[in-house]
Parts: sequence; C-alpha cells; structure tokens
Amino acid sequence: MEKRELTCIGCPMGCQITVELDGNEVKSVQGNSCAIGDKYARNEVVNPERTVTSTVVVLKGDKTRVSVKTKNNIPKSKIFDCMKEIDAVRIEAPVKIGDVIIENVCNTGVDVVATRNIELCEATK
Repeated sequence: MEKRELTCIGCPMGCQITVELDGNEVKSVQGNSCAIGDKYARNEVVNPERTVTSTVVVLKGDKTRVSVKTKNNIPKSKIFDCMKEIDAVRIEAPVKIGDVIIENVCNTGVDVVATRNIELCEATK
C-alpha cells in the first residue's frame, strides 16, 4: 500500500491530506475537512488536472493581449502542449468575454476562452 501526502487546493483551507493507494485504486482519504478535498485528492493521485490561464496576442485592439483560460480542467500532462498552442495564436479585435479562442485545445475536448473584452483600436477603424 502506498501513501501520498497532498496539500489540498480545492478551497482556501489548504488541508493536509493523506491518500492510501493500492496500485491505481484509492483505498482511503484522510485529513480533508470537506467533500471538495476528498474529490480533489482522489483525482490528483489518479488523474491530475488543472485549469490553464495565459494571454493571447491581439491585433488591432485597444490592448495588445487578452487574458484567456481553459473552460474546464485539462490533464496536467498536457499543460506544456496547451501553452504552445496558446502562444502561437494571434487574433484580431474585437474580443468579447467568453469568445472561444481555441477549440478543443490539444484534443482534450476543452476550449480556451477569452476572459476580458478587447475593443477595436480607434486608429484601425
């Protein structure tokens, strides 16, 4: 039986969690103070996922970059590939919150979306 020690990132409490594993099967989770911690710990030891946040270059906008994020978590193992796709993107203004910037990033089934508005620059109208 393997034991893994984690600090939960599911909520601000930061509980110290101990997970007991038998192969890839979670046998027990201890130390969490809420159900979020239990879910986080079980997922983290078997299939860790993260939300990715970054920025994308905007052409002809009143700002030169727009903040973006994955709409849902993606496998942790795909983060660097996801960042390569994001870094390669160039979009034109205007951009609205929620606009899909990249569909199905790294074949994860998850879209990358804008998290702020960027208006068209007056000089380019």
